[in-house]
Amino acid sequence: MPIGYFGRRILIFLLVVWAAASVNFIIPRMARGDPIQAQFAQLEALGIRSEGMDKVVAAYRAKLGLDRPLWQQYLAYLQNSVTFNFGPSITYFPADVGVQIAQRIPWTLGLLTVAIVLSFLVGNLLGALLGWPRSSRFVRWLVPILMPLSAIPYYLLGLILIFLFAFTIRAFPLGEAYTTGLTIQLSWEFVASVIYHAILPALSIVLASIGFWMLGMRGMMVTNMGEDYMILAEAKGLSQRRVFLHYAMRNAMLPQFTGLALTFGSIVSGAVLVEVIFSYPGMGWILWNAIRNTDYFLIQGIVFVLVLSVALAMLLVDLSYPLIDRRIAYGRMK
Repeated sequence: MPIGYFGRRILIFLLVVWAAASVNFIIPRMARGDPIQAQFAQLEALGIRSEGMDKVVAAYRAKLGLDRPLWQQYLAYLQNSVTFNFGPSITYFPADVGVQIAQRIPWTLGLLTVAIVLSFLVGNLLGALLGWPRSSRFVRWLVPILMPLSAIPYYLLGLILIFLFAFTIRAFPLGEAYTTGLTIQLSWEFVASVIYHAILPALSIVLASIGFWMLGMRGMMVTNMGEDYMILAEAKGLSQRRVFLHYAMRNAMLPQFTGLALTFGSIVSGAVLVEVIFSYPGMGWILWNAIRNTDYFLIQGIVFVLVLSVALAMLLVDLSYPLIDRRIAYGRMK
């Protein structure tokens, strides 16, 4: 792997993360009001009052570093982001932001992994069958039904699923990640409850993503059908299954891996809204609470982790693409 190619990709990765982190620092501070005063205002609304409120607010601002100039806060934020030390959360004070994120990441990671893998595999398989001249009528009948779902946003499709299967049929729960009262442990009862509660959130992401993969895969299949290697494979008398899997579908999948990296960001942002709709206790749900309470540190920590994950996924796909497609060499990618 040439150092020049690798170095350029790493530099772009670092610039993307830095730019996103800078925007992540600026935008929350553009909101009106003071987050510390807002927290104490909520306490006063509940009838909890304290003498010398101004001094208490000033003390908390000094403790959290919010009384320093913005440029000092920015430098401290960049330094803390590198070490993943985001400080205490304003909303859940004195709990650390890192602890809050660590508790929520497994739920978001599990939901996204299942939804992305299912939508990618099912969508590409249906798209390949749709572009294959010898596909069955069932596929040609099923695809037009699934295709319009790709035009529906994740959150809107989630609301539709909630109305149909949670309110009307009552086959699935309205929210949460598992049944209330269960202890988090590796048992069949707990695992079954987690899967049961994750079906609707995952289904909203899968159904909204399948159409995109089907369209792209069908287009690549139609393009590849006239290639020389396809004509040669059929001339050799290879079985239709081998021609479909090893020649047509395998080569059509290559651009789809690039598309997976490019759409990963939109899938993550859509999953954030899905978690809010389903009250799913992942990164999206806690980010929503942080935004409502103008929790600078919690917003910064969550968004930084999400941005870093998306940028890292794109970097890995970019570096592994020549390994997937042997026709591409690092030396030629300039």
